[in-house]
Amino acid sequence: MAIHAPAPLIHAGLTSFVARDPRLHELPPDRIREADAIVVAVDVADTSALNLLPDLCDKPDARFLVVVGKQWQADVSAAQRRGVRAVVWWDFCSPDVFARSVRAVAGGDESAPSPEGAPTWPERHPERTEQDLVAARGPAVSELSSREVDVLRLIAEGKQCDEIATELSYSERMVRYILYGAMKRMGTRNRAHAVSYAIRTGLI
Repeated sequence: MAIHAPAPLIHAGLTSFVARDPRLHELPPDRIREADAIVVAVDVADTSALNLLPDLCDKPDARFLVVVGKQWQADVSAAQRRGVRAVVWWDFCSPDVFARSVRAVAGGDESAPSPEGAPTWPERHPERTEQDLVAARGPAVSELSSREVDVLRLIAEGKQCDEIATELSYSERMVRYILYGAMKRMGTRNRAHAVSYAIRTGLI
């Protein structure tokens, strides 16, 4: 396998995942054509990101696993034509999810893992649209109410619960209730995690 991740920290993180699984071996950039799976990490998966794939490896049977940090904005069928066989959202890219996804892509295994929030699209679900993929970004993100989004946005702006209560004309207790409800739906651990998650998924 090979990794293309322009951000040094992301590349280091993915390389550390490889080191944890003895079945994975990372090839250097000059041997990328030999890779049975090529991992490409991007913040936003758009047309320019897809156009990069043939430059990385022009083999007709190249197989790509795309790790997305923030948003998917590319055409689904175009991604398939470029060789994209799986997509994993960075928030859910644990060492285990990463290793299993790489092995599945490399082996053409359609029983690739699909833990919650880390769909192995599009190989298993070629009929999915971009909207479906966005909805799969994480647990119940699409179910958040407008007031939950408002509270998260104001927290991201650095405001405290009492300030948010004043701005939204809620009681401070109600603000905390709304916040904890959003955190529970998103599966986040604390306020910082909730805000970070909301920003990464393009919610705020």
